[in-house]
Amino acid sequence: MARGVPDLNALISGLLRDLASVQADKPKQWGYKGAAAVIQELDAQVTDLIDREGRLQAIPFVGPASLRVINEVMATGRSELVERAVQSSGRTADVERRRALRGGVLSRAEVVRVLRLPLRGVVRTADYRGDLQMHSTWSDGAEPIRALAGACAARGYEFMAVTDHSKGLPIAGGLSDAELQAQHREIDALNGEDALSCRILKGLEANILLDGSLDVSRADCHGVEIVLAAPHAKLRTPADQTERLVNAVRTPWVHVLAHPRGRMAGSRPGVTADWDAVFETAARSHVAVELDGDPARQDLDHALAARALAAGCTFALDSDAHSSRQLGYADTALAHARLAGIPADRIINCWPLERLLDWLER
Repeated sequence: MARGVPDLNALISGLLRDLASVQADKPKQWGYKGAAAVIQELDAQVTDLIDREGRLQAIPFVGPASLRVINEVMATGRSELVERAVQSSGRTADVERRRALRGGVLSRAEVVRVLRLPLRGVVRTADYRGDLQMHSTWSDGAEPIRALAGACAARGYEFMAVTDHSKGLPIAGGLSDAELQAQHREIDALNGEDALSCRILKGLEANILLDGSLDVSRADCHGVEIVLAAPHAKLRTPADQTERLVNAVRTPWVHVLAHPRGRMAGSRPGVTADWDAVFETAARSHVAVELDGDPARQDLDHALAARALAAGCTFALDSDAHSSRQLGYADTALAHARLAGIPADRIINCWPLERLLDWLER
């Protein structure tokens, strides 16, 4: 729920995932999971899909049993079908655990609604000048930098940052020192082309180690214009990791604390920490905290982002795209920022390029 309006699509999608998780039959699992994904990605809330006769319009890839769940939720706010299936499965505790990990997740329809709200004093879509986290074929992305740059230019961006993974994360195709320098030469060549209207920044997503140090040194980051630091391990333990994140944001060559929790909605909780202490340290260290718009992450969500705003933080709103199609994930980050009440001036993606470059250098 956001601004007092229930996000039925997010609720229904979660219930369908619950139903999938208790199925012994694999095809039924896939069917419910597929229906859940379709509902989560609809541009309109299901209540907007009711025709003049009061019937729900057909939704592609959503079968009769899933439609029954949708109708139950629209009528009562819950689904007896799902609850009975969960109770009879003997997996109630596992389902409840997963439900607790879905907090703060917005459906695509809710994102669209929030972006249209006439909110005053907060960031607007029109304020957004460029995306500062994305991945190319140099690490674990699906497209070369040229394709990403063309897609960013088509979205009207003034700048973008290619932030492939650093060498300490080989599972994600982390770049060796030689590969990073080769990538920089490619970016220099692309930036030298008159036809390219979007300035490409040389970035790197560094891995935060368990003690809060990074897998790259300052020397390793030679030529890098923006360094994101993100946790990629120890993301399921309830042990407190405040010191780990505080040490990371105190690192002098870090600009952004990226997807700070490292959570995956519905499957892992991510880092446990004293977030107010982390945000206060980030504000003092002039490190931006990120709202990662990947629909599976939504990290930070609007509730935590509001606490970061109160602590005096600066923000980055990014897609974490691994293909040009995923650049639209920045909308989800923008929606969370609007719900958190963040003004455009506190968001580095909304600054003119010269101001951003000056901040990055300082």
